[in-house]
Amino acid sequence: MEKKVQQSNLGLAILASLTLGLAPFVPEPHILGKIRWIAGGAKGMAMMDWFDFLMHFAPFVWLGYELWLYLRNKKLSEKSS
Repeated sequence: MEKKVQQSNLGLAILASLTLGLAPFVPEPHILGKIRWIAGGAKGMAMMDWFDFLMHFAPFVWLGYELWLYLRNKKLSEKSS
């Protein structure tokens, strides 16, 4: 039963990353513009811009955590079999 809960969390993390993490989509995903700005030296970035970057990046952090949990549990279940 625990495995299903983690899989549903993984699905939610994927959905959040694709929607909240990338929105707004036009003309390019917002997070990509922020990453380019930071890679270019982050000149002129105010605290609000950093906060905005963290809010758009948070779903990807959650997705990474959920993927790690999924792969770890998969490896553990293969060892016990």
